[in-house]
Amino acid sequence: MAAALILRAGEVLIGQRRADQPMALQWEFPGGKIESGESPEQALARELDEELGIKAVVGKRVTRIRHNYRHGGAVDLQFFAVHEFTGEIDNRIFHQVRWTKLEELTNYEFLAADRGLIRDLAAGKLL
Repeated sequence: MAAALILRAGEVLIGQRRADQPMALQWEFPGGKIESGESPEQALARELDEELGIKAVVGKRVTRIRHNYRHGGAVDLQFFAVHEFTGEIDNRIFHQVRWTKLEELTNYEFLAADRGLIRDLAAGKLL
């Protein structure tokens, strides 16, 4: 999986899952699955176009997280910085999206796999 830390003026874009999805109404970063033959960066650019209608310039990888969920599932997440994109944000899949200050990320209920990253970002680490 590849996910974006879309940044502008000290804020990052986050999305809330819909009520009909697994882990309903929890917050996450935009992104998704890496398809066969895609690099993580290519997958992320495609996902951001599909989810938000933007053409993103995918920057450097910020971190990689492997998380094992209690129900037995596992996820391998790669997070990339996105400092520029063209197009207007068009929420196509989330319950809601919002820009939030990095230090306020801990005020949201994020997916379990993202929580260590959230603490680091809110503390001013990584970026």
